Amino acid sequence: MLADRTTGVVRRFTISVRPTLVAAGVMVSLPILMGLGARWSAQATITDLRSDKTALQQENASYREATGQLTSQVASLQHVVDDLGVRATVDPAAGRAMDKLPSAVKSRAMGGGSTPATVLETAFSSPDNALSVVRELLGAIEERLANVRHGVERRQALASATPSIWPVAGWLSSGYGNRKDPFGGGGDFHPGLDISANHGRPILATADGTVLSAAPGGNYGNLVIIDHGFGITTRYGHLSRFGVTSGQRIRRGDVIGYVGSTGRSTSPHLHYEILVNGKLINPLNLLARP
Repeated sequence: MLADRTTGVVRRFTISVRPTLVAAGVMVSLPILMGLGARWSAQATITDLRSDKTALQQENASYREATGQLTSQVASLQHVVDDLGVRATVDPAAGRAMDKLPSAVKSRAMGGGSTPATVLETAFSSPDNALSVVRELLGAIEERLANVRHGVERRQALASATPSIWPVAGWLSSGYGNRKDPFGGGGDFHPGLDISANHGRPILATADGTVLSAAPGGNYGNLVIIDHGFGITTRYGHLSRFGVTSGQRIRRGDVIGYVGSTGRSTSPHLHYEILVNGKLINPLNLLARP
């Protein structure tokens, strides 16, 4: 009931209990429901953020691993490049002598391989991501460097096998080619060089190789024959005594014997020959200036 004090009018209203309780319940629970909804929404957002964070962490870890592998590849390639720079350097005299060898001999030391251009083009034709492209490119470069290294190693081996130094200190008493026979006086073809020197002077190997024989050789007297590989062979005749044995591995500059006058000889000297693929060549074409 509502009563107006000034007029004394009394008004009566009837209110049902059930609807009133329902309305009161709605008014009380509405803020609670709104708060719970906001909390659930925030919780879902937090869960999504945590999931995104985990995915980003995994992705970052994958990138770190990939970049670590790339760094290792780059370091490995740098080591290969530095090593090639060292290996590519050959003795100047050996290099000049090697350049004068027949092309058939030099071709045995040539390396080969595909260039990375094709691989690079393929890598960039459909790049899934930058790291895969870089990885493919580095792999192509690494493969090419391996081929280059093989070529450099073969060139270095050929340089070591090329006769390029004088086998003994002395003076040239007879050159390669036609000459007057020192015994009969008629025409004669001289297959090598005669280098006169004092009896017993050391004779040096002119390149790396393996001693095929160290034994008497008829007119050559005491004869040393060295196989240098790549079809190159050298002969050293008229020795007074040997400094090596058959089958021995020697390096350029090693003492292989001593000057003498054994065999068909008129005075102490070294008879020196070079054969390439079984054919005689003029040793002066390969020897450095004394």
